[in-house]
Amino acid sequence: MKAGVGFEWREMAYTEVGAKAVNELLSAAGCAELLDIEGLAGGWANSNYLLSLTDGSRLVLKVWNERSVEDVRMLNSCIELIAQHGVPTPVPLIFEGGDGVMVVDGLAWMLLPFVDAPWLTGDLASMRHLGEIIARLHSVPDDGRFGEFYHMGTDVWPDLFERADTNGAWSPFLRLLEAEYARMAEAIPAGLPRGIIHGDLFQDNILADSGRVEAVLDFEDVCSNILANDLVVAFIGCGWDGDDPVEERWHALLGGYESVRVLSAEENAAMPELYRYATLSVAAWRYRKFVMDLPGSEHAGRYKLMLDRLDIPLPFLSREVEE
Repeated sequence: MKAGVGFEWREMAYTEVGAKAVNELLSAAGCAELLDIEGLAGGWANSNYLLSLTDGSRLVLKVWNERSVEDVRMLNSCIELIAQHGVPTPVPLIFEGGDGVMVVDGLAWMLLPFVDAPWLTGDLASMRHLGEIIARLHSVPDDGRFGEFYHMGTDVWPDLFERADTNGAWSPFLRLLEAEYARMAEAIPAGLPRGIIHGDLFQDNILADSGRVEAVLDFEDVCSNILANDLVVAFIGCGWDGDDPVEERWHALLGGYESVRVLSAEENAAMPELYRYATLSVAAWRYRKFVMDLPGSEHAGRYKLMLDRLDIPLPFLSREVEE
């Protein structure tokens, strides 16, 4: 993993860690002793620290604040399988006893290799390479360990509606989601290819350098879902320059993807609606986090930025393909 700058929206509790506990963890992994520790930006469900060791090496310590130990162990097994299929991602170090998780005060702690690369900037070579890597991810066999609930998708919308009913907190945005949810079955065709997706391919989850993706991070939302969702989310997260969509980034992403896996006519036809629902889902995540979970947050209006994007036409998402 990599320390980054920017993207720092942190308002979550940060688990404090001490040198003694960290050194015990390092010893259990057969590593050198701790020299320095630095908190890293990013991450809403965990606390991340950059560890500098006495032998000159660096690792990342991840403390899981919102996931059970068993959930983290299952996620680790998913990451190991994904890495075996050519997706560059840090695989947790193994401790004495063969486990990639150490339980400290009831929380899962793990150590990851540090990848010394910046976040993806959206250059076309990196976007094309990202497309290739997404296609490799989509080749990972779905053996049942991943689950089908998409935490960044429309699967969470009913919970928002239930909370609005319970708390009498319906808003125009939630009513919009309710209406969109009612038409979803008609808007998104049944039978689109499904498989393993990352689900949250934003720039701060991708490290890239010199036109190549060095690592894909944070597979917390990995699940079995519509494959094309990864492409539209990657465009939402990496394909815009401020308030402006960059058409060339979409074509680079798609070109890289189809060099490995060609999209069907049905997937191409569904892309505009998939993009719409993915954009609304990002807005819904932000609304839940910054309006419902953290009332008074300085980021309470961030969901509206996604709604503004829906008013911008993206004709290049529509592509007719003869089969």
